[in-house]
Amino acid sequence: MVCTCNAGYTNTGSADNVVCTDMQSASEDIPTDTVSASEEIRTDTGSASGDIRTVNIPANAKWSQNGGTIAGGNGRWGGTNQLNYPHGLFVDDDQTVVIADYGNCRIVQWKNGDTTNGQVVAAGGFQGNGLNQLSVSTDVLIDKETDSLIICDAGNHRVVRWSRSSGTTQGEILIDTIGCFGLAMDEQRYLYVSVYGKHEVRRYKLGDNIGTLVAGGSGQGAELNQLNGPTFLFVDRDHSVYVSDSDNHRVMKWKKGAKEGIVVAGGQGAGSALTQLQYPVGIVVDRLGRLYVADQGNQRVIRWTQGAKESTVIVGGNGRGAGANQFDYPVGLSFDQHGNLYVVDRDNERVQRFFIQ
Repeated sequence: MVCTCNAGYTNTGSADNVVCTDMQSASEDIPTDTVSASEEIRTDTGSASGDIRTVNIPANAKWSQNGGTIAGGNGRWGGTNQLNYPHGLFVDDDQTVVIADYGNCRIVQWKNGDTTNGQVVAAGGFQGNGLNQLSVSTDVLIDKETDSLIICDAGNHRVVRWSRSSGTTQGEILIDTIGCFGLAMDEQRYLYVSVYGKHEVRRYKLGDNIGTLVAGGSGQGAELNQLNGPTFLFVDRDHSVYVSDSDNHRVMKWKKGAKEGIVVAGGQGAGSALTQLQYPVGIVVDRLGRLYVADQGNQRVIRWTQGAKESTVIVGGNGRGAGANQFDYPVGLSFDQHGNLYVVDRDNERVQRFFIQ
């Protein structure tokens, strides 16, 4: 199964990578390719869900350099043992991994230890705009208070909620008419949403359809009060919002109430030096304030310590490929409560786990 577009929408992607665009509101739509085809770098990728449970990682921590596949890795299609351009992910306390399976128009979960088959937990039929359907979902998180999934249903320009209760067959709309991309939630259950086409991040009280601007909103650009294609998010305990400002090749931190952000990683143009990023996507911040970034175009995950002038590669960086120590566009990023690292390896159609050492 591969998603197809509803009537009134046009596939602006490809046969394998469906991106459904309402041509009348294309300015808010999710991105397709962000650079020329010759560079083969796309940010049609979902985010690792930023979550207020900041992980406690020792200062001298290292990770195994060879990852183990814990979801997918069996080719691109719609079987329960497969993924299709996976995007964002969320790792629960019991190490269950919930994945936005973008190309299959569904959300799947893989329980710890079950590396054979996942379980479809939201949608999974054909692409559509019904309450029982999704269209190119980019990100997902778990709302513990209601034991539900909150999903960026990007192709339908909405954020939806699906109960995790057995037998659930449809979701409900939380926010409509929004070109969402990445999601995060703080401890007060305010929801943060990046709006890719409007170059901004908004905060919503659940049940509110308007929201408050918390980052960007000054048009597309590279000034400190601007964003350019924001994708994934992380919110810390001080309610500072970290934004993967993907098309500016930087990560920004916007303190609560700030009118402009601070560059905390990259910002030196696209490149492979340790001072640079290339279309960053998934981000996580640990309790020591260190920033972890899925540096998509450089096929690596890097760590940026506060005040440092350059980053450290923690996994990957061995060229584009399908080896256990390689990525083919790393996208979603998360840690479990033990400090093990999970990376959505998009074009290898898999999720890799790297054990902390």
